[in-house]
Amino acid sequence: MKLFGTDGVRGKAGEFLDAITTMKLAMAAGIHFRKHSTTNKILVGKDTRRSGYMIENALVSGLTAIGYDVIQIGPMPTPAIAYLTESMRCDAGIMISASHNPYDDNGIKFFDNHGNKLSSKCETEIENIFANEEYLSSQQKTGKEIGASKRIDDVIGRYIVSIKSSFPKDLTLQGIRIVLDCANGAAYKVGPTILEELGAEVVIINNAPNGYNINDDCGALHPKNVGKIVLETRADIGIALDGDADRLVVVDEKGEVISGDKLIGALCTYLSSQNLLSKNACVATVMSNQALEDYLNEHNIELQRSDVGDKYVLEGMKNCSLNFGGEQSGHIIFSDVAKTGDGLASALQVLAMMVKSKKTASEILNPFELYPQVLKNIIVSQKKPLNKIEGLKELQEEIKSLGMRDLIRYSGTEKKLRVLLEGKDKKLVDEYMEKLTEFFKNRL
Repeated sequence: MKLFGTDGVRGKAGEFLDAITTMKLAMAAGIHFRKHSTTNKILVGKDTRRSGYMIENALVSGLTAIGYDVIQIGPMPTPAIAYLTESMRCDAGIMISASHNPYDDNGIKFFDNHGNKLSSKCETEIENIFANEEYLSSQQKTGKEIGASKRIDDVIGRYIVSIKSSFPKDLTLQGIRIVLDCANGAAYKVGPTILEELGAEVVIINNAPNGYNINDDCGALHPKNVGKIVLETRADIGIALDGDADRLVVVDEKGEVISGDKLIGALCTYLSSQNLLSKNACVATVMSNQALEDYLNEHNIELQRSDVGDKYVLEGMKNCSLNFGGEQSGHIIFSDVAKTGDGLASALQVLAMMVKSKKTASEILNPFELYPQVLKNIIVSQKKPLNKIEGLKELQEEIKSLGMRDLIRYSGTEKKLRVLLEGKDKKLVDEYMEKLTEFFKNRL
């Protein structure tokens, strides 16, 4: 059974991800982690979805059944779980969240004892254990070998101290007014606390989770709402997080949403100017705008591209010993500060850059203009291998000869072909997107 997707296990709570599946998955993961166990402890956190109660209890049941002790810390951002897993010397960490998805979805993300997301090889091993009912049954403990669980409510302070320490000690947020959208999610407590303790005046919105309103017309998926409040309150900047706070979207003082690629570009050149950018290079995905790459090259910074997903960005960073990377969607990774994408840690780096430069958000976060980019999803009846579609190679060569860039790939979960086309001439981009759309509709 295929359980893992791009970022852990995710699906409709109570359907794909029900109590029985979750309990079996917990047992399989626990058996996998036990191979390298040192403390026999696993940390479990969650976001604010109602279904988190069901999934948390099923996870605890499965893990204690095979002898693990479980530490439950309640609602906390995904990056906090990664940090605390290593800090508290646990064998693994588990985050219950479907990130930016609606409340009725939920998911499970796993971290190893160093707070890193699992490799594809580890995920496959867990799936294989999950599928072996006889083996799962044989690993259940009895008597004194059954594990225990306890809830700890005071670990929030550890994460707050960790994130605050990433902000330069010689700087302050005094005099900075910030609109913070917590998306009714996991950062509804830690987000305001961190910014206020650093001296900012914080206008907090969407910090009253009720189990159903996470990401609901708020947060990183709806940053224009933040833009309105920024203008109304005359704030200096707006920060929008998603449900598990691993993503950041920034709004400038004019209420304009800043592209993730512009954010990566501005942060990259800032780090380079401070001699904080390892090897003067960074990682972004194949989806990032070519204008970002051209801008970085002008500043003698190398851009390396990875597959889509923050997991692959981090993998690319590790392979080349780099300390910065990100996705245009807002997953920004400072590996010197956090183990994974961390919306709050990234926000502090943006604020430090703004304070140090003594410039407004709009001045510092618009370092270049994006090239026109069009993305289209085409419904297909079959997923024929792209290299076997007659005439596609020639059409792509024609597109390249005209100075445009294309990215064509199938959806991993739906019968859709995702087509991205980008170039400096908007009219030409639109024209060839029509050609590509017609081309594929006649062949798939």
